Amino acid sequence: MKKFVYTLALIFTLGVSFNSVQAADKPAKNPTELTAEQSLQLEKIKTRVEEIRDMDKSNLTKAERKALRSELKDLKKQARAVSGGVYLSVGAIIIIILLLILIL
Repeated sequence: MKKFVYTLALIFTLGVSFNSVQAADKPAKNPTELTAEQSLQLEKIKTRVEEIRDMDKSNLTKAERKALRSELKDLKKQARAVSGGVYLSVGAIIIIILLLILIL
């Protein structure tokens, strides 16, 4: 049992270090290019967020401030959906696999 735990710890450590070394060697680039429609939508979201940021919120009622917060949350969700997806590192994938093995 100890050998198994040590082996898993070694694999996890090597996986994490390999991921950081691999990330350091590659030049930074944007893997997903946005289409014209997506970039236009992203610009609209940015301008609306800037308008909300520049507003004088001291005069607003509690309900109006709550509506602005919910609008900002919706805009943030839309911006995340437009700009990209979810990325997992090698270490995170190994941890997920180990948890699945232990649970099942």
